[in-house]
Amino acid sequence: MKHTLLFPLLSAAMLVSTPVFAGAGHDHGPKYGGIAREVASVTYELVARPNALTLHVSDHGKPVSTQGAKAEVALYAGNEKTVVPLEPAGENLLLAKGNFKVGVGVRAAVTVTLAGKPPAQAIFNLK
Repeated sequence: MKHTLLFPLLSAAMLVSTPVFAGAGHDHGPKYGGIAREVASVTYELVARPNALTLHVSDHGKPVSTQGAKAEVALYAGNEKTVVPLEPAGENLLLAKGNFKVGVGVRAAVTVTLAGKPPAQAIFNLK
């Protein structure tokens, strides 16, 4: 039953997150080897490794402070869902350490609330 809500949730989240491409003076592409998405002029780059999930946050290439931010990532691997909090870990980083299933076929739904801003959601299809 809980999977019946997954498709509408992921579909809605994809509407608010769009892939980012380099444009005239607006390079929003990945800079750290991850996957980048732009939501409301903020670029979120997720670097997913089996032992760490790192989210880099920037605005037109300039770091965005993650101090006071609240964030979580939901990893969907087959029929498994794992929800992990991301903690501020530097000027513009959010981090979770542990053992994670990452790779082809895994989706990550990230929800981030930066200080003084409304929540943002982005979907990442891991490679």
